[in-house]
Amino acid sequence: MIRFVEGQEAKRKITREILEALPEWFEVESSREQYIRESADEPMWAFYDGDRAVGFLCLKETGRDTVELAVTGVLKECHRKGIGRRLFAAARDYASRKGYSFIQVKTVRYGVYEDYDRTNEFYRSLGFRELEVIEDLWDEDNPCQIYVMSLKSAVGTIATRHSYRGEFSSDSVPESDLEIIARAGIDAPSGCNKQTTDMIVVNDPAVLGDIKAVLDPPVAQTAPAMIVVLTRRINAYRDRCFAIQDYSAAIENMLLAIVELGYQSCWYEGHITDEDRICDKIASILGVPDEYDVVCILPVGKALDDFHAPSKKAFAERVRFNRFGQEG
Repeated sequence: MIRFVEGQEAKRKITREILEALPEWFEVESSREQYIRESADEPMWAFYDGDRAVGFLCLKETGRDTVELAVTGVLKECHRKGIGRRLFAAARDYASRKGYSFIQVKTVRYGVYEDYDRTNEFYRSLGFRELEVIEDLWDEDNPCQIYVMSLKSAVGTIATRHSYRGEFSSDSVPESDLEIIARAGIDAPSGCNKQTTDMIVVNDPAVLGDIKAVLDPPVAQTAPAMIVVLTRRINAYRDRCFAIQDYSAAIENMLLAIVELGYQSCWYEGHITDEDRICDKIASILGVPDEYDVVCILPVGKALDDFHAPSKKAFAERVRFNRFGQEG
């Protein structure tokens, strides 16, 4: 389980216990003690196995637009279990929501030490790219490799986006941003270009209030804007309709655009299309013609609550190349 760590003493304790158990990377006492001191004042996440922290990651701001992965460590017996990736995903979520554009990390240049070569490979696998090498930043035996990652790239946004079900800020969402989000939706592919997906952008407080009043159990009650997704059943060919695929692609496009613009959302579909047919009540409020079905609502707003990446299976458990399994 990943937790956001509060309190300076707790941060120092976690950092000390883990870094001292990793002498291959943190054998220099002065550097290790500096990490321990500085970590107490920075955002930190820890991965817990029961009540024991087995890994942590700490960020620090290095500029108005950039945050640095300052220090991270995972106990050796817990390596190659996806813990480092999950910690980074939580930190990247935080950095993106705080409005940073880039994240950087420093390590020893590839090819100098075998242990640090594994560290380089890990950062590259996360999507970091080489920025520059500074030979004398530390000392001549430890040339500093700086990696950087854009938090605004498409791949980065895909990895950053997660469902948000918390409270929203009361700040309104500019109509220009809502137009960008909606345009991302209609730019999605559709089967045989039948364009079966439409949407209604709702930012009028009175209309929003009417919709929120029929959501039972209540969700998105503090969202300052909402996108209501509509679909029509239009056959593409041979009596086949791709409306579900069409609106799914449109929704995912909009979710990514929402995160790209610094907002959060959640795909609410089953909640409103269940047997109580809340979708029909929403359609009535919005005057939706009979040939359309309401299939989804997407709240849009600035997140107030902290949230982290959900647990994911390891890449190798879900992705294969060429065949499903190994041949004997």
